[in-house]
Amino acid sequence: EASKGNTTGTTDATSPCSLDDTAVYVTFFEIYGGRIQDLLNERKRLKVLEDGKGEVQITGLEEFEAVDAEQFLSLIDAGNEKRTTHATEANDTSSRSHAICQVLLRDKKTGRLRGKLSLVDLAGSERGTDTKSHNRQRRTESSEINTSLLALKECIRALDGKLGHVPYRASKLTLILKDCFTSSLARTTMIATVSPGASSADHTLNTLRYADRIKEKKVGGAAGGDAKKKKGASARPKKSLKPASSLPAPKEEEMHPEPMLLDDIDEDDKQYDDDFDLLVDNDDDEQGGELDSIEKLHSNVVQSLYDQEEELLNTHMASIQENAELLTEEGKLLQGVQGDDVGDYDIDQYAAALGTILDKKSKLCTDLQARLSSLRIKLQEEEELSKRRVAVAGGK
Repeated sequence: EASKGNTTGTTDATSPCSLDDTAVYVTFFEIYGGRIQDLLNERKRLKVLEDGKGEVQITGLEEFEAVDAEQFLSLIDAGNEKRTTHATEANDTSSRSHAICQVLLRDKKTGRLRGKLSLVDLAGSERGTDTKSHNRQRRTESSEINTSLLALKECIRALDGKLGHVPYRASKLTLILKDCFTSSLARTTMIATVSPGASSADHTLNTLRYADRIKEKKVGGAAGGDAKKKKGASARPKKSLKPASSLPAPKEEEMHPEPMLLDDIDEDDKQYDDDFDLLVDNDDDEQGGELDSIEKLHSNVVQSLYDQEEELLNTHMASIQENAELLTEEGKLLQGVQGDDVGDYDIDQYAAALGTILDKKSKLCTDLQARLSSLRIKLQEEEELSKRRVAVAGGK
């Protein structure tokens, strides 16, 4: 049984919980290449939105009810099998995405969230020297993985330092996990996978340092730095995630204002840019020097690549839809001058209408070509930076 809706929200911690009145739901999605994909629903693309209370939501994500342990494990296995993996120099089946499995406990009668366990499997970071033989797809994946891991570290650093601003929007990973940092009810545990082999000593030490910073994190206080700016940020929309047939409709006064798509808010776009710039500026754990500068430039270009790729795809789809409408309009125009029952027609009117249609088609092609050209420039920049990175790394 599946249901759609938003998945974040506060829990009803004061209500006792038992199997008799509590249902268990599972969601499983991944963050791959800047996109969020539902692994239990044919990789459907999901959107990250923010409601009027400043709470982050993932819309369209399906929740599947697990009635017993066997079904619960089956759902987790199904999602894990569909996670994006590819062969790399280090592993035959390397994880190329961050995977998030959420176990939700809901009241059977009201659908109210009583508890949530988020299991986050982070993809491993990769150094530039480890990706010298990667193609562009693998390189951009590695850059995105490293950027999101760095964003997570910077959020933890900001919280530890009790800074006024925490750069949650530097990556989708930290934005989605925001409630893990801002809620006083949240408890976080990191499990680090390390190798005892001498050849992996550097990776092991870096992983342990990363995990140690998580361990020192104290939830509360600075954790609410951003959340305090938006009163009631911990309140959850009462919008039901269970099938409508099994739950009573929520009262109108219980609903939050409609969620706002982050990409549609100018100041939020600026906030993302500011957070990403802060992320790059604070990255002081690399080797330094020319290689460090190239890595930072490469991260910037990859982020721009993902943004422009998304814009190109959206523009292309809109162009196809509008061209279809124009084709229908052209058909009607021709029918009006070539139909069997047409005796006479105004050639000037026909020419003017056809000219308008062709102008619209020309504009669609021009806009699409401009976005394509911009993307190709970024692809070339990424290629050149990658070659520079390999050359500099090889000279060390």
